[in-house]
Amino acid sequence: MIRAYKLYTGADGHSHFTQGTIKEKLSTQALSIHFKETPPHSEYDWHPAPNTQYVMSLTGTLEFTTSLGETFILKPGDVLLATDTTGHGHKWKMLGEDPWKRVYVVFTQDMDVNFIPD
Repeated sequence: MIRAYKLYTGADGHSHFTQGTIKEKLSTQALSIHFKETPPHSEYDWHPAPNTQYVMSLTGTLEFTTSLGETFILKPGDVLLATDTTGHGHKWKMLGEDPWKRVYVVFTQDMDVNFIPD
């Protein structure tokens, strides 16, 4: 199973997260796919997700923090389902010495159906 975290905006308007897995087979079309690399020791202050998207982490370890102070660690091989497109959002900071290499996949439909909470 592939470990995944889902960031979402709750009824209270704040970002929250839940841990789970992603189904191994998806049948949907991607709207866009892009790659990004961020150098070690970087951080990104409060922001909502720009789109509902998967973020597939290839290298780098990050600590994500939600607007209520909840935290989780995203490691290489983990998938982030970012759906907190409204509200205060989340922030992240890099841990360790590796750059964060990742793939963003934006889909044409709601991908919550592919996330299985623990």
